[in-house]
Amino acid sequence: MNLIERAKNIVLQPKSEWPVIAGESTSVAELYKGYIIPLAAIGPVALFLGMSLVGVSMPMVGTIKMPFISGLSMALVSYVMALAGVFIIALIIDALAPNFGGEKNQIQALKLSAYAYTPAWLAGVLHVIPMLGMLVLLASLYGLYLLYLGLPTLMKAPEDKSVAYTAVVVVCAIVVSLVLSAVAGMFGGMGGMTGMH
Repeated sequence: MNLIERAKNIVLQPKSEWPVIAGESTSVAELYKGYIIPLAAIGPVALFLGMSLVGVSMPMVGTIKMPFISGLSMALVSYVMALAGVFIIALIIDALAPNFGGEKNQIQALKLSAYAYTPAWLAGVLHVIPMLGMLVLLASLYGLYLLYLGLPTLMKAPEDKSVAYTAVVVVCAIVVSLVLSAVAGMFGGMGGMTGMH
């Protein structure tokens, strides 16, 4: 299945798409090359364009733009962290599976992590207009629902344990996100933003 079709199906028809995904044979390299790498790039590219070219309009200050090199650096670090984050979350999903009556399977866990990130990655395009960037959080909430729906199918967790399994994965994902954000801040930071009146 092609990337666009898969992204559309997982967002619009997740209940019927998870069983299809579960039955597919793939590898870490294929998932990254065919799905994760292109989709994870949407947000960082849009963020770069939004912060460096469009800028943020501030009352009594004007439009503030991030310098080109700082914006590019921030986008690259953000991209690398997104690629690492989806893999780390997959490791957590896999490690937790037996605790919730599921079966360990690293490929299924990576599929689950990658496809649950889809709404947030797609919504990342909103970063082109920095003021809309917060809407990406709403898409991330839908990703949590996708995670919840996919756990029983991909990790063979009993449905009655899916809420708890999802909650623990979410808490772990928040911690991973905070750690990756701190690391990203050390490498990319926000840099110096310049006022453009």
